[in-house]
Amino acid sequence: MKQVLDFEKPIVDLKDKIAELKRFTADSDINLTEEITTLEKRLAVLEDDIYSNLRPWDRVQLARHPERPTTLDYIEQLFTDFIEFHGDRSFGDDAAIVTGIAFYKGKPVTIIGHQRGKDTKENIRRNFGMPHPEGYRKALRHMKQAEKFSRPIICFIDTKGAYPGKAAEERGQSEAIARNLMEMAGLTVPIICIVIGEGGSGGALALGVGDEIHMLENSTYSVISPEGAASILWKDASYAQRAAESMKITAYDLKKLGLIDQIVPEPKGGAHRDLHQQASYLDQVIDNSLRSLGPYSVEELLEKRWEKYKQMGSYQSS
Repeated sequence: MKQVLDFEKPIVDLKDKIAELKRFTADSDINLTEEITTLEKRLAVLEDDIYSNLRPWDRVQLARHPERPTTLDYIEQLFTDFIEFHGDRSFGDDAAIVTGIAFYKGKPVTIIGHQRGKDTKENIRRNFGMPHPEGYRKALRHMKQAEKFSRPIICFIDTKGAYPGKAAEERGQSEAIARNLMEMAGLTVPIICIVIGEGGSGGALALGVGDEIHMLENSTYSVISPEGAASILWKDASYAQRAAESMKITAYDLKKLGLIDQIVPEPKGGAHRDLHQQASYLDQVIDNSLRSLGPYSVEELLEKRWEKYKQMGSYQSS
C-alpha cells in the first residue's frame, strides 16, 4: 500500500472518486463521462495548487518518502558498468555508503553515496542510511583512488545523519567525518555533490564538500532534523513542523542563501512518481557540471573551491 502524505489527502480522495465513477460507468449503462471530465480538470488544478505551494514540512515528508529513489536507483539509470567496492581496509564494510566506479557518457567516474533501504530488512542491513566511521573511511579511500586516476567524483547525499551509537563513537566517528571534510577540500579532481533526499548534519557534510552542490527540489539539508531542533528549542518534538518553517532547510531557502548552486526539478508529486524523468533531470545537471568543471587546471579548480567555501564562511559569520 502506497504511503499518503498529509497534504496529498485531498488529491487522493478526488482520485478515488474519479476511479469510482469510472468503475460505475463501466459496470452500468449510465454515461458519466462529462462528470468524470469535470473532476479530472478539478484534479489537475488541485495538484497544481498543492504541489506549487508546498511548505517546508511538506518537503521534509517528501524527502523522507519510503519510495523515494536512492543512490543505487540513480546509478542504474545514469551510469554504465558500475563496479561496487567494499571495505575501508581497517575495520570492515558499511552498507550505508555505496562506493564504486562506472562510466558516465563513456568517461570513467567515481560514485559515492548514502544508501538507505526500501523495506525493513534492507534498512536494517544498511542501518537506515546512517553510516559508521568505516563508511566514511571507505568513501575517502575511493576519493583518493579517484584522485590518483584523475576521475571526477559524484556524491549522492541522503542520510538523517551519521550513526550516533556507542560503537561508532568508539571507532572514531567525529574524526572520520572531519578527515573527509579536510581531504575533500584539497582533492585535485572535480567533485559534484547532489542532495537527493535528506542531508542531515555532519553525516551529510562528510560527502558534501564539492565544487558544485545541487539539491533536488524536495530534498532538505540541515545541521539537525526538525524534530531535533524542536526538542532543543521547545522541549517538544511535536513542534517539528514549526521548526522546519524557521530553519531554512529546503532547496529554495539554501539557493536563496547562496549555499547551493542549483535546484534540480522533480516530477509533480516528488521524485518517486517518475524515476526515469527524475534521472533525466539529474543527467542534465551532472553533464553540465562536468562540462563546466572540466576545463579548469588543478590550480584553478582548487582556487575556485577555496573561494566558494570562503564565501560560505563569510556568510556564516555575518
